[in-house]
Amino acid sequence: MTSRERVMTALDFRAPDRIPLFDGYWPEFEAAWRQAKGLGPDTDVRDYYGVDIAIAVGDETLAPSRAEVLEQTGQHTVQRDGWGRVIRTVTGGFFYEQLDNAVNEPADLASLAIDPPGLDSRYADLDAVMPALRERYCVFAKVGGPFIRTCFVRGEVNFLSDMAADPVFARELASAIGRHLAAIGLEELRRWELHDTGIWIYDDMASNRGPMFSPRTADTVLVPVWAEMVHAFRRAGARKVILHSDGNIAPLLDRLLEIGLDGINPVEPKAGMDLPALRAHYGDRLALLGGLDNAHILPRGDREEVRRHVRRVVDVGREGGVVLGTHSVGPDIAISTYDEVVRLSREPRAH
Repeated sequence: MTSRERVMTALDFRAPDRIPLFDGYWPEFEAAWRQAKGLGPDTDVRDYYGVDIAIAVGDETLAPSRAEVLEQTGQHTVQRDGWGRVIRTVTGGFFYEQLDNAVNEPADLASLAIDPPGLDSRYADLDAVMPALRERYCVFAKVGGPFIRTCFVRGEVNFLSDMAADPVFARELASAIGRHLAAIGLEELRRWELHDTGIWIYDDMASNRGPMFSPRTADTVLVPVWAEMVHAFRRAGARKVILHSDGNIAPLLDRLLEIGLDGINPVEPKAGMDLPALRAHYGDRLALLGGLDNAHILPRGDREEVRRHVRRVVDVGREGGVVLGTHSVGPDIAISTYDEVVRLSREPRAH
């Protein structure tokens, strides 16, 4: 099977030739892997391990034309990004401090700047390489979701407060962001001809203990926006719509199924998202993409524990409905441990 055939077979709850694999690799892991294997800089870690899925996203920010650097020193950079927020990053750092928001008051929503979703510049980086990506991988389009992207525009604390204290405004703002994200997703599906695979909505909304808001608040503010996005993608012909959210989203799963989502990722064991238990509960109504513990079991590297863990997940997915993955592979996971994970995922069923 090709990667596309393998993944789509699994997502249709039919038995693939092997369990599909979807993982991302930290640069530190890649560097250690190259050294351990004696491989050159042109060797692709995803090809080496047989990763089956690629996620393709354009510039989904509201107004990329308005992004600008406001201040740059040897220690930090302050910039206004395409979401209209002002952020400060330390030189060489990854995380940022959000100094100002595009929407500080409800009245700001009326003047929120949004560039057209069809701008060629939003997609130029991937347009030229998409045919090669589609040849090698099962490629899905990707957009952010209305929770995390509205947090970008409003500020996380502000938006969570709005959801509790002013849900009418919170839904209005989230709806505006959701309409923009849906338009970006529809353009990606059209431009890159990805209707035959589909699209992922990335909307991190939970800690290890549970969602950052109650299910009732979700019903009022976010569920209608998620539903509008899913329905727009379905009407356009997207075959699958998958939700990515770290953390424990179990309290929201019934709602997500009701609005038509096909699967979830990354199904993190550290957050109590046990893939075999979820499969037993939801059966063939919910595809599960992930399921491996990159926080405790794989970093510990106890070979027998790793074998039990991986085989338990793989056995659930042999007849379909599962794509194996860890969320991400960091430098705390030994190369030999990850090699064993991939080997176990491809061993034949024990008789």
